[in-house]
Amino acid sequence: MEKTTNLPFYLKVSQIILGLVAFFFVLYIGQDIIIPLIYATLIAILLNPLVNKLQRKMNRALAILIALVLAMIFVGLLVYFISSQLSMLSDSFPQLEQKFNLLFKQVTGWFADQFNVSDKKVQGWVDNAKADEMKNSSQLIGTTLSTISGMLIMFFLLPVYVFMVLFYKPLLLSFISMLFPANEHATVVDVLTETKGLIQKYLVGLLLEALIVAILNTAGLLILGIQYAFLLGVLGALLNMIPYIGGIVATALPMIIALTTKEPVYALYVLFLYILVQFIDNNFLVPKIVASKVQINALVSIVVVLIGGAMWGIPGMFLSIPLTAIVKVMFDRIEPLKPWGFLLGDTMPSIVKWKYSRRKKLDNIKST
Repeated sequence: MEKTTNLPFYLKVSQIILGLVAFFFVLYIGQDIIIPLIYATLIAILLNPLVNKLQRKMNRALAILIALVLAMIFVGLLVYFISSQLSMLSDSFPQLEQKFNLLFKQVTGWFADQFNVSDKKVQGWVDNAKADEMKNSSQLIGTTLSTISGMLIMFFLLPVYVFMVLFYKPLLLSFISMLFPANEHATVVDVLTETKGLIQKYLVGLLLEALIVAILNTAGLLILGIQYAFLLGVLGALLNMIPYIGGIVATALPMIIALTTKEPVYALYVLFLYILVQFIDNNFLVPKIVASKVQINALVSIVVVLIGGAMWGIPGMFLSIPLTAIVKVMFDRIEPLKPWGFLLGDTMPSIVKWKYSRRKKLDNIKST
């Protein structure tokens, strides 16, 4: 007879914690390899329906290549638009800098008058802050160069990864099915199908939401007469894809432009505009377009976004929600992990039913 060892609870918890620490450590140190692969897989899933349609008329490699070229043309046009708008902004940057310095002097003067602080003392604080920035400038330049080099490497490797994932899709699916016994193949196929559909709907919904937000942002900024409305509107929509943090940065940029190009009151108008757009986005666009595809509750969303940002930075913030949704789909299909899938979801149980169920269990225990 085989002896089954039942480990104490604290040992099980220790094993789980050590496993999670090792898992996240591997994700952190391998981010340069893992992040492009995850992005490539998501893009491949998004392009898969187009590849399947093209494959009916041509061979698989050519269908993948055409779909990939179309996607690259779309991204290239978007990058060209943003870069052309940024070049216009850079041409007027000296004027913006002068106006910003003038506004900054006015603010520091008001601060000195209101709090009875001498101008020399305020200027000393400013000079110290500038000196600290100069000390950290070399580190900032090094970080910026490494970020740019990483983006260039990803730009050239990503199409190759996407092509390979799409081309070797049958091989990858067969490998996944071989990892499980035959009696579980139906569940594996169900999970893979649901995950693929969820990612496709989520990414399409995210792009549609970004398009609507860009239109609302641009229209509002044009009505207010804010310069570079098209650039700020599109950047705001792209930044809005980063949960929670992106919306703050997207609002700060047009407010700064409004402060330096128009009267200060226009910064408040821009703030009210973006609050209105965020209200429409959070209460109408996200529930109808995005949230219905990824059913993750708000508490878990905030936690995973912070974890993703701590591990992988901005890419981790963007990837945190879809990856958590994939994990939830797997948890919902595996019997021992269903409680964790329920915890990740947004299904709110009734408090009355919970209290009644708890009281009934207590009564049963007392009666026995």
